[in-house]
Amino acid sequence: MHAKSQTHKTINLALFDFDGTLYPKDSFTGFIFYTLSKRHIVKKGLKILPWIHAYYLKLYPAHAMRARLFQSMFKGIAADFVQNLAQEYALQLTQNLDQNLLQQLRLHQQQGDHIVLVSASIDLYLVPICEFLNIELICTATEIKNGLLTGHYSSEDCSCEQKKLRILQQYNLEDYQYIYAYGNSEEDLDMLSLADHPYMMGENKSLPELKFDALRISPNIERT
Repeated sequence: MHAKSQTHKTINLALFDFDGTLYPKDSFTGFIFYTLSKRHIVKKGLKILPWIHAYYLKLYPAHAMRARLFQSMFKGIAADFVQNLAQEYALQLTQNLDQNLLQQLRLHQQQGDHIVLVSASIDLYLVPICEFLNIELICTATEIKNGLLTGHYSSEDCSCEQKKLRILQQYNLEDYQYIYAYGNSEEDLDMLSLADHPYMMGENKSLPELKFDALRISPNIERT
């Protein structure tokens, strides 16, 4: 939990994980199958089969598997081709968000909170999603050179401690009255440790009630 400032603050910071939280499934794997042909996926997948097996046996970490999978599947693919499909894919994802978490996000927006999507998934489709939702984004950034995806990230995989570090790099927690954080896995624990009101999918039965300052206008959205 962050240290409290003595200065009176009237804005909260709300941090949302994406896969398994705001979006109920694995968006990264879905993006691979949405963008690439089955033949391409099988061909490239066979080359990294030992790492895939190790991952499912919990012998190879998720952050390393994501990076290896991205490199194998997308290296040398035209960026324009992928970005166009990413826009379509993003639209599909926005229509299948977890309705309870989406309502919570809208409640935060209604009361003027600062909202950030913090995800280990990639920017190609998360950027248009955040534009649609009108929220900010911290995520894993992909590298493009000469119009092609290089297969590498231009940032660290945004999971675990990286989530916490990048939040602290970009936001001064002392500027906010309360910190809310929403996640679903151990990769979110570092982010949740920053929060006054952490929420872990599957562990906490109800979403946290938002605290309204007397100087602010309470939202007129009712929970369903």
